[in-house]
Amino acid sequence: MNFTRWSARLPGTQRRAAARTDDLVTEDRLSDGAVPAARAEQLTVPAPAVDELPVREVLDRVPALVALVHGPDHRLAYVNDAYVVAFGLRPTGEPARRALPELDEIGLLPLLDQVLRSGKPRTVKSRKAPDGRSYTFTCTPVTEGHGGGGGGSGVLVFATDVTDHAEAAERLRASERRQRETAVTLQRSLLPQELEEPDDLRIAATYLPGGTEAAVGGDWYDVITLGGGRTALVIGDVMGRGVRAAAVMGQLRTAVRAYARLDLPPHEILQLLDGLAMEIDANQIATCAYAIHDPNEGKLVYASAGHLPILVRDESGVVLRADEPTGPPLGTGGWMHTSGSIPLGPGSTAVLYTDGLVERRDEDLDEGIAALERALAGATGTPQVICDRLVRSAGVTAEHDDDVAVMVLQHPAHLGPDGDLFRNAALELLGGVEAAPRARAFASGVLTSWRFPVELHDLGVLAVSELVANSLQHGAPPMRLRLRRTDRRLIVEVTDGDDHLPRRRRAEPGDESGRGIAIVATIASNWGSRRTPGGGKAVWCEFVLPKG
Repeated sequence: MNFTRWSARLPGTQRRAAARTDDLVTEDRLSDGAVPAARAEQLTVPAPAVDELPVREVLDRVPALVALVHGPDHRLAYVNDAYVVAFGLRPTGEPARRALPELDEIGLLPLLDQVLRSGKPRTVKSRKAPDGRSYTFTCTPVTEGHGGGGGGSGVLVFATDVTDHAEAAERLRASERRQRETAVTLQRSLLPQELEEPDDLRIAATYLPGGTEAAVGGDWYDVITLGGGRTALVIGDVMGRGVRAAAVMGQLRTAVRAYARLDLPPHEILQLLDGLAMEIDANQIATCAYAIHDPNEGKLVYASAGHLPILVRDESGVVLRADEPTGPPLGTGGWMHTSGSIPLGPGSTAVLYTDGLVERRDEDLDEGIAALERALAGATGTPQVICDRLVRSAGVTAEHDDDVAVMVLQHPAHLGPDGDLFRNAALELLGGVEAAPRARAFASGVLTSWRFPVELHDLGVLAVSELVANSLQHGAPPMRLRLRRTDRRLIVEVTDGDDHLPRRRRAEPGDESGRGIAIVATIASNWGSRRTPGGGKAVWCEFVLPKG
């Protein structure tokens, strides 16, 4: 093989020839006396021309791997010493598929065909070779001969060892994977492992972390049974990513559960969360929607701190969007949140979600919400089935670039035999000495018609008597008694127009009052009180029904 002729087309040869020409021009100028004689003597020392360099010796000393092939079947013409050290001796004159099996194994032979056809160089970065090391391969076309004089074409393969860089990159990726797995584990551990199951709602939720290249965010959801048949639902999204966002999310979720026990209106819960978010991290903000469902009212009362609107599909299939009121995100401060409501009667389905489900970089956010409305209008089945359908319709995959949290709740319509397990009865209390006996007689008749066991019947009548007596003594008109049964519990509730909440206290032997709430707390499974929106309060207790 004539390496002198091949070397004239090697990368860099033209640049070196041009540099040699510049040196000759400089030498001519120096001979005219443009620089001192001492400098001229140094420049007149003859330098070997590139064409005169021993190309084989130069290539053999290059630390990179070099191979030269020619012809359409890429017959091997030459490999340098570094190549031999890496892969052993290679027979020249043989096609590359037999002479260079290592290149075939890493899929480089099709690239040689492309280079030969196009006449343009190609580079493949960081391919792992059979020797266990990683190389970046550059394939450059070379031509022997000029014009129409019967030359040949070939490809120069130049492989640079990038093992250290590849291993460092892999260590970095492994570290990022571990950090992401830690964040995902933390995120999932802070989410409810099992959703609470209210009597009147069927609920399912789904959380999907972002793809492998995206850090975990701070999406969360929760279901909190408030007692008295009421249920709180919350969904939120902490801005930012990684472990920090997940940790802030965990603190907010814990705070929501604590504040929910106060049984405050939704806007007051968000007001408390807003102050807490500023204390946790003044630079961290979060969106949140908090809603309360009361089956007796047939609506969802909610407040939103910069969160996306709740969607509700009614029993006729019409999808409603909860619009105003919406305040700024938590952590901004200085805003008075307000509550709104949206109907959620029997047969309705509601969806709470985070922006990862509807937000796309190439679409307007309203378009994503509108698409979700259309998907909800056609989604039927259990809450989990609807959850899955909404996620699929939004095009969320394992490589999605943002976290997604979705919660679906249904208020089923109880018909047929199931309807006998869900009953309501109410009595307006007009006051006076006959109010308490009238309430006891009403409760006894209702509980008897509901076919409760004698023991539960008597406990229910006693609870009615104590709550009504407490309301008559400490409350104000209007007063109302409500009895409600579900498939799991009996609920007794008394409302009046005074907003002073009762508290359980220990009555001394000489006290004439203070025992009513203590008796109710002793005989009931749970009890509580809350202020009602129009002023006044509601005091309730509940009894768990025996199974079967």
